[in-house]
Amino acid sequence: MSEPDIDFSLKETSPNLGGGRVSGSEKLTSSFDLVEQLHFLYVKMVRAKGLPPSPCNPFVEVKVGNYEGTTKSLENNPDPEWNQVFAFAKDRIQAVTVEITVRNKESSTNDKVVGKLRFDIPDIPSRVPPDSPLAPQWYSLEDENGSKGERGELMLAIWMGTQADEVFPDAWHSDAASVNGESIANTRSKVYISPRLWYLRINIIQAQDLVPMNNKRIPQVYVKAMLGNMALRSRFSPDKSLNPTWNEDLMFVAAEPFDDPLMLSVVDKLSDNKEEVLGSCSIHLSKVEKRLMPIPIEANWYNLEQSVQDNRNNKEVRFASRLNLRVCLDGGYHVLDESIYYSSDFRATSKFLWPPAIGVLELGILNASGLLPMKSKNGRGTTDAYCVAKYGPKWVRTRTIVNSFAPKWNEQYTWDVYDPYTVITIGVFDNCHLQGGSNAVDSQDRRIGKVRIRLSTLNADRIYTLSYPLIVLEPNGVKKTGEIQLSVRFTCSSTWNLLQSYTQPLFPQMHYLLPLSVYQIESLRHQATHTLSSRLRRAEPPLQSEVVEYMLDVGSNVWSLRRGRANLERLLAAFNLLVEAWKWFDQIRKWKNPISTMAVHFLYSMLILFPDMILPLVFLMCVVHGASQYRKRPRHPPHMDTKLSLVESVQSDDFDEEFDTFPTSKNVKVLKKRYDRLRSIAGRMMTIIGDLATQAERLNSMLSWRDPRATSLFMAFCLIACIAFYLVPWRLFALGFGFFGMRHPRFRISIPSMPQNFFKRLPARTDSMI
Repeated sequence: MSEPDIDFSLKETSPNLGGGRVSGSEKLTSSFDLVEQLHFLYVKMVRAKGLPPSPCNPFVEVKVGNYEGTTKSLENNPDPEWNQVFAFAKDRIQAVTVEITVRNKESSTNDKVVGKLRFDIPDIPSRVPPDSPLAPQWYSLEDENGSKGERGELMLAIWMGTQADEVFPDAWHSDAASVNGESIANTRSKVYISPRLWYLRINIIQAQDLVPMNNKRIPQVYVKAMLGNMALRSRFSPDKSLNPTWNEDLMFVAAEPFDDPLMLSVVDKLSDNKEEVLGSCSIHLSKVEKRLMPIPIEANWYNLEQSVQDNRNNKEVRFASRLNLRVCLDGGYHVLDESIYYSSDFRATSKFLWPPAIGVLELGILNASGLLPMKSKNGRGTTDAYCVAKYGPKWVRTRTIVNSFAPKWNEQYTWDVYDPYTVITIGVFDNCHLQGGSNAVDSQDRRIGKVRIRLSTLNADRIYTLSYPLIVLEPNGVKKTGEIQLSVRFTCSSTWNLLQSYTQPLFPQMHYLLPLSVYQIESLRHQATHTLSSRLRRAEPPLQSEVVEYMLDVGSNVWSLRRGRANLERLLAAFNLLVEAWKWFDQIRKWKNPISTMAVHFLYSMLILFPDMILPLVFLMCVVHGASQYRKRPRHPPHMDTKLSLVESVQSDDFDEEFDTFPTSKNVKVLKKRYDRLRSIAGRMMTIIGDLATQAERLNSMLSWRDPRATSLFMAFCLIACIAFYLVPWRLFALGFGFFGMRHPRFRISIPSMPQNFFKRLPARTDSMI
């Protein structure tokens, strides 16, 4: 029995946004109007006073039906202060009262009850932001019999609210009731800001008066630079002397704040396995000049020092040499941390070079459905899902919905937009840090899927509510892991600025005035992603490295046979318009429809006789064709296309090769098979490139006298053509050439024409190939 076809298409949805106040065509902008309203019972526990002398480790327990939350226990504190908020999802509340109990933490399993409070849920007041927060009040504690004795007082606030409440992100949620201890922090929603990244350029000019260990040999020196755990080295100096020169640039990615100094060392290579450090210096980046334009900065001499041990094993730092450098932080570049094709930002590092904002992007992360079990817990499959969205330097992370295959987040976030040719990326992950995994496998958050939305495909001021398929590519093939429902709105602040942005360069001017090579861009992007991953991992709660790397498409440039085939088909599809035009013209040439052919003859005659009408008619045809295509315009923003990516039609061995490690971990037999396949593909590509080179060389050989007879014939033809075009109006030549090309098939011959025969006989440089 064959498996049913998997639906990877987008689906339009109709969620109840903003409590029913917003539709897809409205321009209304207000807080949390792109998500469905979720109602919560909030209990804010502030502090207590006047507790009996016996409690020394008091804590509060809040119970609503089957859900129970507890504050931290404060040791030896008769007047404790907690300032903790509990949020219970209203749609899961089955009780009619809220029970609040103050207990004393004891070594035994049964903690002593100090006092209690009860609130009827129907009598709890509601609060709608932007109203001010509800003021906490003092309540006298009751004993277990309901009498108010000397039990002390408890200050708290209790109200009904929505996710728009300011305490929502930091509250303890009943959705995560099974998570306790420090893991609670990993379930909360957070906003992360990427550190500002700079390109650090080190122009190594020369060194002076080096002192090698062996004065009798010619030194072979290079400069080694280190920033944090990233190291680069220059080439060996071409000057075999004690005053070597390099005139070479080394570039790093540095992140604010500049914690790590730049370490420079001059190294002499003594042999294959032995090197000697002739001197080193340290430069703190806070003292480095920042530049915005490619204006050379002043070079400075830096003293190199060397540690030397004396006879008593005491280290002594001595002056070793001097190193001439230009060191600067280039703020005119945009530091690429994402793929150029999926970038969410193109602004320069320096804020002085930022363009004005053109609008606001709002994203509502509603819910997911049909998620697959990502791990096993207590003998059954489960998923603890959360979302991460990245646009520009701002990362957002939703709260984790524990143990649910259909989580509902309903969280809304906002970004400033500076360029419409940008992409927002939304990823869904399974949280594996809720139970404190002990091994490396358990500590990896598993990816569930990813969505990309390009802003230029969105109409301004329209709300898009769509359900996107979550697609993951694995070694055994493509898998749909569920669907995520999003609402997106791009609000334009100035239509003029938006249209003007289409005429501006994509990157800052520095990229064009002082361009970086492809190798430099890839190397620096690797440094940037590594730096961002390490910095965001130090946040609390941390944004895991595997999450950051998946969102930034690390490894997208790794060899993939499937991706190569897909790109080839994209290239062929891009030329489909030319192919269709040639098919249409071929039908005209073969007189398939005599009426159409005669009409083309008439139109061609009019264009030749009245050439001033050519360009107006071409542009008019573009207008007519564009207007005719308006009915077929895309209704939804594009999403990942499984057919375009060829993930449904390739063999399993192709996926196995794509997910192989680098360097490879496969055996020799598998590698031999893959190598032979790669050689066959590369051979076909080599043949195609060689054919293109041959045609270009034949064009060049027309006047190069490589074939004296061919060049003589071509020059004679050019001389005759010169005289003929001078004497006969070009319109007649063009008219005759067009009619000759569209002549009836009975006047045609099957053999190649004279110009074709002449061109194919021209010599190329293939004869000189070995």
